[in-house]
Amino acid sequence: MSTFHCAQSASFDGSTSSAFNNITFCVKTFGCQMNKHDSERVCGMLESLGAQWVEEIEDADLVVFMTCCVREAADTRLYGQVASMKNIPLRPGTPHSKRIVAVGGCIGQRDGQKLLDALPHLDVVFGTHNLGSLPKLLAKSLEEGSRNVEILESSEQFPTELPTDREHEWAAWLPITIGCNNFCTYCIVPYVRGREKSRPLEDIVAEAQRYADAGVKEITLLGQNVNSYGRDLYGHPRFVDVLDAIDATGIKRLRFATSHPKDLTDEVIRRFGTLRSLMPALHLPVQSGSNRILEAMNRRYTREHYKELVAKLREACPEIALSTDVIVGFPGETEGDFQDTYDLIDEIGFHQVFTFIYSKREGTPAAKIDDPTPHEVIQNRFDRLVDVVQKHAWERNQVDLGKTVEVLVEGTSKRDARLLAGRSPKNQTVHALIPAGLDAKSIQGKFLNVSIDEAKTWYLSGSVIEGSLHD
Repeated sequence: MSTFHCAQSASFDGSTSSAFNNITFCVKTFGCQMNKHDSERVCGMLESLGAQWVEEIEDADLVVFMTCCVREAADTRLYGQVASMKNIPLRPGTPHSKRIVAVGGCIGQRDGQKLLDALPHLDVVFGTHNLGSLPKLLAKSLEEGSRNVEILESSEQFPTELPTDREHEWAAWLPITIGCNNFCTYCIVPYVRGREKSRPLEDIVAEAQRYADAGVKEITLLGQNVNSYGRDLYGHPRFVDVLDAIDATGIKRLRFATSHPKDLTDEVIRRFGTLRSLMPALHLPVQSGSNRILEAMNRRYTREHYKELVAKLREACPEIALSTDVIVGFPGETEGDFQDTYDLIDEIGFHQVFTFIYSKREGTPAAKIDDPTPHEVIQNRFDRLVDVVQKHAWERNQVDLGKTVEVLVEGTSKRDARLLAGRSPKNQTVHALIPAGLDAKSIQGKFLNVSIDEAKTWYLSGSVIEGSLHD
């Protein structure tokens, strides 16, 4: 068993390629967009070494879990899935006597050696700062049968030069920062992703231009807090410069996640009304509508400030679709605190709200706060909030009833392969019957105009406008 604790990032080493001859692999991803992007890099590295991607664990010689530790349920799910590996037989013709299982991402960074101690079927653990080390660690397990851990304490390099296998040819994640400096009291992310680091602006723009030139239709900028981009490099945030520069590349659609309300500037807000490519959709996590709880969370804004931001956004872009995150049951939350949250959500009327019951994360300040509130009380508050969330989601979608919406086609509906599934500019899911003479594969990554004749809580549906297919 080998354990490495390093201070600098290990780069990708292609010399291990012979270990991956005739090897199949599968990557399972939990959590945020950053984890999804990291998974694309894992796939890119392994495929560049000759391994073959497969969709199902049963067909894989290697299984890599990219994990999230923001909520307790993710821990439970991971441990259960790794433990279940012992019951899944190897594929016929596999060149090895056992399946190699690796865990990376935030749980890997946080738990390291403890994961190997607890999970006998686990072979490799790596963290958030050393994606480039994974092939080396896997090769050792394949060739020597060893169990290996490498957790880096920090990274001085941005993992942008690693090979990447994007999930979709027409869409790309583009990280502009890694890490987080906010230290919200409930959040484990700064401890497992490290302090905030920004990429140089010229590197970001160059990558975006390559995507635009290659025919990518949509770029999503990634960071734990994109609004503070550049503070570490330039002494002040320069996120608005990123938006302006990427818009100038000619990319069709531009989105970003995630924004912290305390750093959302008037300049960025105005871009929703002026930039051609910036889509009219914004995820702006509020977490609570109670000023007392917001202070306890170390969010560094008030409900009043948040409402001012919403008013400015809707003035700059009246059609903007707003989504948010809300935590119910933060330690010490009273009925009055919850009512403040309920009232804020009801007043603003979001297109979508991701609601969560507070999950205690060891190592965070909030984990030390005792809270005698019974679970059934918290669950009742959560259920009440979900009701008002669904009410407003339905109401917001009714605005698009009877309109024609440009849809970027992603594939087909999971429930009915005759229906295309795509995204509107406001990031709504849209379904429509695939026109005669077209097949699902040929229209993926292309735009269609859809006349909306049905608006549900979580999706729109309609009919494709004849002759509207375009790049």
